[in-house]
Amino acid sequence: MGTMSSRMLGSLDRTTRVAAGSIAVALAVMGLKYVSYLWTGSAAIYSDALESIVNLMTAVAALVAIRISQQPADRTHQFGHDKAQYFSAVLEGVLIVVAALLIMREAYDAFVRPRHLEDATAGLLMNGLATALNGAWSWFLVSRGRAWRSPALVADGWHLLTDVLTSVGVVAGLVLAAVTGWSVLDPLLAVLVALHILIAGYNITIDSMSGLMDRSAGAEVEAQIQAAIRSSGGGALEAHDIRTRHAGARTFIEFHLVVPGGMTVLEAHQICDRIEDEVETAIEGAEVSIHVEPDHKAKAGERGAVVIARTHGRPR
Repeated sequence: MGTMSSRMLGSLDRTTRVAAGSIAVALAVMGLKYVSYLWTGSAAIYSDALESIVNLMTAVAALVAIRISQQPADRTHQFGHDKAQYFSAVLEGVLIVVAALLIMREAYDAFVRPRHLEDATAGLLMNGLATALNGAWSWFLVSRGRAWRSPALVADGWHLLTDVLTSVGVVAGLVLAAVTGWSVLDPLLAVLVALHILIAGYNITIDSMSGLMDRSAGAEVEAQIQAAIRSSGGGALEAHDIRTRHAGARTFIEFHLVVPGGMTVLEAHQICDRIEDEVETAIEGAEVSIHVEPDHKAKAGERGAVVIARTHGRPR
């Protein structure tokens, strides 16, 4: 148990450092894209730069949420503060939607009053540098966020990935506008960027709300739990009513464990200890609660019940 707690604290420290790094990257990318807009006057690049402001705001929100989530449980938050990261992810989704609406407004203005693109080559090169930086950092955020079970980092990484995709689209559209001379392609592309961002914001918000509403850990995690129960539950009869939920880096797991009616409390407790150790080894960040029941409570025929032994004799 002590080793597992140390691993969790270590990952939280790393998560904080990465979240702080996101602020620095967001500032750098925002500066590069704004310079690119000043050089080109492009509405599409302006829309890209505007989204970078949202990137900065969400990076700050992610850092704050992660710091709050690291606070230990207290009398008013007895299960900890892990869910704070989901609030950050929801905020990120909302801000993405706001950015998309602002981009549409700028695109409409550029459509009504067409703009001549200036110094397109230098501007596109600057935008490309910002896109490359965003792409590398988004991959790092998603990979580390998944490894460290941080919803805030994963949401921030996916948000940056949408920024990368829209930037690639912006560059492609501006090249077409320069080659064909059709200035209408610039605001049209800005609208397409905005629609893409709207979809991304919706998906991030829905996914984060699922975490706040205690979505289950999923079939893969449940299969790991069942395997751990079977391998370490010798002496018990079955386990049923397995329930799971994610809360940031932690996975809360509870189930009923059926034991022979004549088993002593000490023997049942020893089985529970073995199962808890096995589950917590298999699933990092797991917190297990087991309710012990006598054999007449068995539900072997029901879906999800894990049969450990079919006899009701006491273990040797």
